[in-house]
This record gives sequence, structure tokens and C-alpha cells, in this order.
Amino acid sequence: MFNLDLNAAASWIKKRGYGTVAIQLPEGLKMDALRISDFLSSSSDADIIVLGDPCYGACDLFTDYRRYADALIHFGHSPIHPQENDEDIFFVEVRVNPDIGGYIRELSDKLPKKVGILATVQYVGLITAAKATLEEMGKEVFIGRGDGRIFHPGQVLGCNFTSAMSVQDKVDAFLYLGEGDFHPLAAAFGVSKPMTVLNPITGEVRSVDEAKERMLRKRFAAIESAKSAESFLVIVCTKSGQDRSTSADMLIKRIEELGKKAYRLVMNEIGPDALLPYRVDAYINTACPRIAMDDSARYQKPMLTVTEAEIALGLREWEKYEFDAITNP
Repeated sequence: MFNLDLNAAASWIKKRGYGTVAIQLPEGLKMDALRISDFLSSSSDADIIVLGDPCYGACDLFTDYRRYADALIHFGHSPIHPQENDEDIFFVEVRVNPDIGGYIRELSDKLPKKVGILATVQYVGLITAAKATLEEMGKEVFIGRGDGRIFHPGQVLGCNFTSAMSVQDKVDAFLYLGEGDFHPLAAAFGVSKPMTVLNPITGEVRSVDEAKERMLRKRFAAIESAKSAESFLVIVCTKSGQDRSTSADMLIKRIEELGKKAYRLVMNEIGPDALLPYRVDAYINTACPRIAMDDSARYQKPMLTVTEAEIALGLREWEKYEFDAITNP
């Protein structure tokens, strides 16, 4: 179903003459790790090392690869600037390219005249065809370019929707190509335009409005609960693309100005069980916003994103709620 260009990866290894190469894969590809290892080893004569730690995106790039190998191949994601400047790292994106022309024609009447198209990296290859089909149906289509964190036009990350922001004044609505709620929700909070989701595999079409309302209610409850907190654990992540120490500094300063206690915790893997030993009233996560969103019910104390912490600490009004984002000029 998905496409990985293993031949390109093997050719890169051979061309550069690497003897040992580490491969990093997201959770959904780890079942293919040994097959990939066998292919690369037999095709290039290099020794392949499989990195087994969890990997959630290019923001989780294993930057310490030179301790174990001459080079690193990162599977499943596009690079985040300036990762592409390391000549010893090769990115192999996952691509899924079903024919969605029929789906696009069916939903065309539900879309306004001016439409922006968004997609995760797996489906960015569908954007050009979707644009052509919509234009055949009389639509004006806009594909935005994001900041330095975004590699492809129209691409969105869970933490970055600048490609949507760049064309929000030109469109009346967005069409998101992908699965799940997190990425289109992030974009919908960021641009405040209608967001239609098309699942390219199943053809399901839906709005994110209901999911957006549910999330807002949950986030409002977490913020309100944290307003009475007297002690905060401010979490800084050591992952290469998630370290926001500057944001942590700002929040700690504000907490202390309010006469409350702030503790800085630095860690790589952030999760409910890992925070159990620390007895505070609330957590503030400065890493990937999904950490606070996806498992919110499992944390013993309110878990806030950076923008939510700003509301709880009086730095931002609830009416100006924004989905937390990590940007890169």
C-alpha cells in the first residue's frame, strides 16, 4: 500500500561508500525493519544497525547516530530545516498514492469556489492531481508554502500549519488529504476556516467541527483546573526538533512572578507514567503538542501546552486560544 524508495537509499549508501549505516523508522514501519535491513545490506554491502527507540517524526531525529554508524537513514518523514544540510543523513519518505480523482469529483460541489489543499507527507504526492481535478470542476485552488519546518508545499505537521496560514486570506475553505483528526484540527485552529477531510484510502469525507468542539471543551477544563495550581512542572524535551527551552524560560519566569513554584524537568520520552514521581499541581509541556492532547485523560494532573499555559497564567485570553505550534523561520 505504501511506497518506500529503498533503491535510492541503497544507491546513496554505495555512492558515498559508507561501511555502517543506522536506520530509524517510525512505529508503523518497524514491522518492516528487518526486511529493510536485509535489502540495504545485500544491495550495498554495508552493515545495517536498526534503531529501536520510539520515533514520532523528523523532530525525533536520532542526531547521535555517529556513535554507532557512519550515516543515518531516516524513514517515513521529510526533513525539518536544517536537517537536510547534514550530508550523512538521508531521508526516505513514505508515499501512498491511491487514485482519488473520483472522490474529489464527488465532493467538489460541497466545496466553495476558492480552496486550499493540505496533506501530511504520506499524501503530498496527491496534491497536484487533486488541484488539477478541482480546477477542472471550476474551483480556484491554492497551495501554500510553509516556514522552514515545512519541506513540501501544502504539507502540514501536527505542530506546524504555516502552509495553511500562508494562503488563508485567499481561500474560503481547506481540503485536507489524510487520516485522523490531529493534523487537520491543528490547521483548523490555526486558520479558522472550514476544514473538509478526505481520507484518500477509504474515500470518507467529513468535517472537523465536532472534533474541534470536543477538544475545546477538554482543553478549557484542563486550563481552568490549572489556574488554581500553586506548583508547575515545566517539561523540556531533548528531541532535536522539540527543544523549546526559550518557551520554558518564559513560562518559569511568569510562574515565579505570580509567587508560585516552577520546576524544570528535562527528558526525552514524555508520558503519564514517567511523570508520576513528580508531585506538582500541573504540568506544562513545551515539546510536541500531541503529548498534551492525545493522552490528556491519562495524566494525573492537568497537562497544558505552551499556549494553554499562557491562558492559565494570565498571559493570553481564552478568546485568543490557539493550537500550540512549533515554527522554524
